[in-house]
Amino acid sequence: MRDIFTEIFENQPLDPREAARRGARPQLRKRFYAQAHVGEAGEGGFPLLVDGKPVKTPARRALAAPTRQFAEKIAEEWNAQVEMIDPARMPLTRLANAVIDAVSEASAPVADEVAKYLGSDLLCYRADRPEGLVERQTRAWDPILGWARGTLGARFALAQGVMHVAQPAEAIAAMRAAIPADPWQLGAVSAIATLTGSALLALALSAGAIEPEAAWAAAHVDEDWQMAQWGRDEDALERRAYRRAEFDAAAIVLRLRK
Repeated sequence: MRDIFTEIFENQPLDPREAARRGARPQLRKRFYAQAHVGEAGEGGFPLLVDGKPVKTPARRALAAPTRQFAEKIAEEWNAQVEMIDPARMPLTRLANAVIDAVSEASAPVADEVAKYLGSDLLCYRADRPEGLVERQTRAWDPILGWARGTLGARFALAQGVMHVAQPAEAIAAMRAAIPADPWQLGAVSAIATLTGSALLALALSAGAIEPEAAWAAAHVDEDWQMAQWGRDEDALERRAYRRAEFDAAAIVLRLRK
């Protein structure tokens, strides 16, 4: 018999970045358990238990977190489900599945994908007008570039518009060395880089050089400016809310792995 816990997430993407791109949801399953809680630490960390039974990832590995506090956050997601189990409302669980099943098995390719963002990072492409947008980008993005330069010696080139500008190999190498090796932190950084379009923001958040709220705001300077000029885009805001849940889950992982 197939594991019912595995079936809940088997149609969910393993890659945390893909979760943010995916609009369609699988058919939801009714909540069938009374309580989720954290078991005693074992070889894989602190396991999630549902009515005393271990929960499995889509690859049938134990769903376990490296710290009890992190595992308790995952259990909170399971206990927050009401009538139906909605994986879209369980971003920590999805990210944990991704790390356990994918990132831990292929950390080098994931780190390479993060590094690719450095070659065309959001923070390096600036508007030349209007003045208000230019000022907002400067205020939100320059401190991160200053951190990269002052802390890691990584000097990035800026461009106006969307024309590609080649970044110095030394800058990319310096930031590449800052990509975490720990699969949990790496999975979180990968998710944040994709959700924001900026590896610089992801690595600054990982290093504690910026707070999550400020990082999220920095990633949406352009979008917020457009809505300030032309009005709210409810569809865009709905998509952003979904991505924000993914972002917050990744930020929690970074905080709890310190």
